[in-house]
Amino acid sequence: MTKFDQIYQNILNDILKKGVREFSERTGLECAVLPGIHFSIEPEKDGFPLLTLRKIPIKSIIAEQIWFLSGARKPEDFLRNYTKIWDSFTNPGDVVTVAYGYRWRKHFGRDQIKSLITLLKKEPSSRQAVVVTWDPGQDGLGAAKKANVPCPYTFTVNIFGGKLHLHNIVRSNDMMLGFPFDVAGFCLLQYILAQELGVGVGTYSHSISNAHIYENHFSGAKEIISRKNSHKKIKLVLPKNSFSRSEKKDGKLLDEIFENLNGQYKPMDKIEGLKIAI
Repeated sequence: MTKFDQIYQNILNDILKKGVREFSERTGLECAVLPGIHFSIEPEKDGFPLLTLRKIPIKSIIAEQIWFLSGARKPEDFLRNYTKIWDSFTNPGDVVTVAYGYRWRKHFGRDQIKSLITLLKKEPSSRQAVVVTWDPGQDGLGAAKKANVPCPYTFTVNIFGGKLHLHNIVRSNDMMLGFPFDVAGFCLLQYILAQELGVGVGTYSHSISNAHIYENHFSGAKEIISRKNSHKKIKLVLPKNSFSRSEKKDGKLLDEIFENLNGQYKPMDKIEGLKIAI
């Protein structure tokens, strides 16, 4: 078993056994919910956190992160060539108004990613490398309802010991569908930022305020918990200049990262019937 697979099984087991059963007005489904879930992993030592207990779409994860770093907010701008995951959240103009990358790079009147890199090149010990996706003027708290609001709503980056450590903070995580996708995607972001800053990859941390499993995913969660595998840890070897190539929406970069990960990826069978709750 990989370290991440073990962590994932333990979290699912805790939610099913200890979680509070609550009805979600938004989805019309019951959930098992736990607050304050947290884990940390060292991807260089423990392996890149790509779930192997069921097959997940590696190319979609990579494409999404490249799309984020480009600052785009229309799926037709690169992303839709590889996945339609954001198509359910577009407005009539085919714009994802809460697109993470757009929020990081343009929405607040400053390029948070560029500022983060500039800051940490100048002052590596800074504890102010914080990127925010949540807009308090538009999101949540009874504001106008949208098809989607940011789930991973902020992340922090710290450099110490010659390594870049990323802490991803998530208000709400669908543990069967969103969580494995978010962990792999933001860990890939950690690698890209570390490469751009010329430092090693340190600890990836993930904190969730509301970790839940929907009732229509209970049987799938139980199946995941019961599975065992002998998958070796996955090592990500990032192509050179991944940050600047992401900004340019370089399709060859996606292919190179995919080939590296997919060549090592031997997942167990997919689980049927896992539909996203919207």
